Amino acid sequence: MYCKILCFAALVAVAAAQYGYGHGSAYSSNHISRHDGHPQLVHGHHGHHDYHAHPKYEFEYKVKDPHTGDIKDQHESRDGDHVTGYYSLHQPDGSVRSVHYHGDHHTGFHADVKYDTHHIVPKHHHY
Repeated sequence: MYCKILCFAALVAVAAAQYGYGHGSAYSSNHISRHDGHPQLVHGHHGHHDYHAHPKYEFEYKVKDPHTGDIKDQHESRDGDHVTGYYSLHQPDGSVRSVHYHGDHHTGFHADVKYDTHHIVPKHHHY
């Protein structure tokens, strides 16, 4: 029974894509790269030993859905306690919020936030 439901759902999705029942194309993507080093022994309390690897990674994702207006992206990288990144988000009013940030153990977190205003003119539908 489960297989029949799954097959029916797949056929409906294919038909909707072929015959234009969708709302246009949308996409999302992501990417993660880890570059952790070899674990190092860290001495704990009461004879307990723990291992700690140097944290290092890169991460990014993107979403663009013109039907819902969900448009955003982010990129972040980390090497030890130093983090840098960027994200952008399209606001409902048409403006774009962009944030560049960085932080580490010594200086804390810093963010530069900017807004670009490109207001959307509402579409009027005549019935």
